[in-house]
Amino acid sequence: MGNETLYVPTMAEMMASGKTPDVLFWVGCAGSFDDRAKKITKAFVKLLNKANVDFAVLGTEESCTGDPAKRAGNEFLFQMQAMTNIEVLNAYEVKKIVTTCPHCFNTLKNEYPSLGGNYKVMHHTQFLKTLLEEGKLKIEGGSFKGKKITFHDPCYLGRANGVYEAPRELIKKLEAELIEMKRCKQNGLCCGAGGAQMFKEAEKGDKEINIERTEEALETKPDIIAAGCPFCNTMITDGVKAKEKESSVKVLDIAELITNAQDL
Repeated sequence: MGNETLYVPTMAEMMASGKTPDVLFWVGCAGSFDDRAKKITKAFVKLLNKANVDFAVLGTEESCTGDPAKRAGNEFLFQMQAMTNIEVLNAYEVKKIVTTCPHCFNTLKNEYPSLGGNYKVMHHTQFLKTLLEEGKLKIEGGSFKGKKITFHDPCYLGRANGVYEAPRELIKKLEAELIEMKRCKQNGLCCGAGGAQMFKEAEKGDKEINIERTEEALETKPDIIAAGCPFCNTMITDGVKAKEKESSVKVLDIAELITNAQDL
């Protein structure tokens, strides 16, 4: 990865200079604060810069979408967080949003319209696929050519929203060998972080969900486990560490695969 400066304008800066970007990049809490997820954010921004996408972020005006609060049962807190965000988004007349987090994607797309927030919302794998089709981005196999990659479907991308092909098409474009786990697509298994489980201790049981899922991924004998969600990335990375496989198996987001392949 090169050390070039990333260009990330804020909506406030854009508005001050009288411009309206084509798309708002919703970074999300993980992508903003979690050290591992920040790398995914940077990888995606590099791709946006390379494809000359006219985008902006909210910066300090972005707040949590409210997904963890809602899933944990605090509807009141969710609505407060959502209304605050919707006021900001509507004030900037945002029409199109792209995000690297399926939880943000699902919440903005499906939970915000009833509260007055209507936007075209895309997951970053869908957006990257579009850039590819429009010829704004080229994907070369590079270092991933012929590598064995298995893809873990994020619950809120796959089963909740029916997006299965975009991430897989991007992996195939890397000229990698895509091997499916026994449980995948509509039959996929959660990484164990959804429903705000990420933020609490596990209940009594024989095995952690992330261990079960990591074992399924490792059965495919992959070089790389590809993810499309910062939470899944964390859970499966922890699983790989627990299985003492971190020296041989990498866990990477689709955006990271593409930037790494191009050595951006």
